[in-house]
Amino acid sequence: MTRQIKAARSLLGWKQNDLAMYSGVAISTIRRLEGQCDEPLAAHFQTIEKIRYALERAGIEFLGKPSPGVRVRLNVHDQSDGGEKAAIQNSG
Repeated sequence: MTRQIKAARSLLGWKQNDLAMYSGVAISTIRRLEGQCDEPLAAHFQTIEKIRYALERAGIEFLGKPSPGVRVRLNVHDQSDGGEKAAIQNSG
């Protein structure tokens, strides 16, 4: 999940401060979570949900198995062209 958060921020052009602002999660928490490498996220469920919700509102779609990753749509409200801007998938 850490890689997905970083990838989602990258696709949106967001810095950690932006994610903190849009999610209402402290910047220190964002830094700590993104520094956890491949470990499961050590955070309260509500914290993870705030981050997920902020990213999804911005157009991020989290992908699951078999290839976890994220993708972003160019315009969340107008997806007539398929809207896919980019996708990043984790390897493993």
